[in-house]
Amino acid sequence: MATSLNVLLLPEPGSGHLMSLIEAGKRLLAGHGREFTVTVLVVRPPTPESACEVDGHIRRVAASGVGVRFHHLPPVDPPTECAGNLQEFKSRYLELHKPHVEAAARELRAAALVVDFFATTVLDVARVLGVPAYVYFTSTAALLALTLRLPALEQAVDVDFEAFEGTVDVPGLPPVPARSIPGFLGRKDSPNFRWFVYHGRRFMDFDGIIINTVAEIEPGLLAGIAEGRCVPGRPAPALYPIGPVLDLGAVKGDASSNNEPCVRWLDAQPRASVVFLCFGSLGWSDAAKAREVATALEQSGHRFLWALRGPPVAGSRHPTDADLDELLPEGFLERTKGRGMVWPTWAPQKAVLAHPAVGGFVTHCGWNSTLESLWHGVPLAPWPLYAEQHLNAFELVSAVGVAVAMEVDRGRDNFVEAAELERAVRSLMGGGEEGRRAREKAAEMKAACRKAVEEGGSSRVALERLRDAIREGASATTTTA
Repeated sequence: MATSLNVLLLPEPGSGHLMSLIEAGKRLLAGHGREFTVTVLVVRPPTPESACEVDGHIRRVAASGVGVRFHHLPPVDPPTECAGNLQEFKSRYLELHKPHVEAAARELRAAALVVDFFATTVLDVARVLGVPAYVYFTSTAALLALTLRLPALEQAVDVDFEAFEGTVDVPGLPPVPARSIPGFLGRKDSPNFRWFVYHGRRFMDFDGIIINTVAEIEPGLLAGIAEGRCVPGRPAPALYPIGPVLDLGAVKGDASSNNEPCVRWLDAQPRASVVFLCFGSLGWSDAAKAREVATALEQSGHRFLWALRGPPVAGSRHPTDADLDELLPEGFLERTKGRGMVWPTWAPQKAVLAHPAVGGFVTHCGWNSTLESLWHGVPLAPWPLYAEQHLNAFELVSAVGVAVAMEVDRGRDNFVEAAELERAVRSLMGGGEEGRRAREKAAEMKAACRKAVEEGGSSRVALERLRDAIREGASATTTTA
């Protein structure tokens, strides 16, 4: 019996990146467990809090019987002097693991290496070993296209993006206002910017780019990349849009999630009548923001489920359970009793978005959250907070059409006035042409996402192309060995 092809996955250790790449590995294995082996190279997270979270994820996947294997890399000391530069930190931290990745790839007889987009330096390992290497891109084709364009844009835009008042050309998008460019790319002299220029160049040297999107969501962007319009004069690597890469079993909601009081509360609400507000694993509100939201929800008259988190404790990035007495206006809960619920702790977002009572989603526009929303056909009101979320928000409104626009003041720590949020909620939940179009487009994207992962769908076809490429790469390696 032939030995299976061992595909090694190197995720960035943050939960969103780790779980997305594990899920992609499960897709690769599905129905091909005798032909392929998938081994995740586990990088120890740099903080005890994150390490505990990652260990929990790994235990659950290992116990599930899906066949994904785990190989823990030796720990390395995190890089120093990266304060405030998260993208630099992630890139340098993964670079420090290169010797351990090479040793693991030799020991495990890697047939291919799939690395997180922060780990492009590890391409050197694949080239030394003579195995195919693929980037796994956890975000949008819009951010991928922008990153590929970045070396050219660095020359074309003669000021920092944060000072630029014009628009940026990203093939496949309408002209992108500079205010929608991710904040970590704001200054050209920042280490974050330098690293993304580096990643943009190195992406072009990989054998392919696997991306967590659906061809029908971002057709123009994927075409712009594939046709070489992002990096003129160089053929683009093969693209494999295999999304939405979600744990579709968990999306249906497990028994514990469906039994949460906030989900049971939804059972008593009319269909598509509730707006859900939730801002991801790092989103939280101070009293000023929370009171604007409360005023908007009270004035809108719509039913709501609001996952409200409080500020992190010192030394942590993760929110705390909200103190409602401290954050909310006096009497708010009494005045909205019966048509609204404030949920002051972690919310089972997948189960909530799957519930038929939910008709709109006010979200930070993290890509995983966005895909979950589109999987269920829930239109969005974007309230971006960090990372690439401002670009996501622009794309969802201006290109995909599944969201209503909302004015977010980046200069005031992404503040939204109560009147603006009230307007967006009213539009999202039933008022006006903009909301109607967003709801119709979200329903179209729901159908497209589900069709994409079925037999013969675009994502299934891309996944089979990827398997073929790995087979061919392994065959070529064997032939030349």
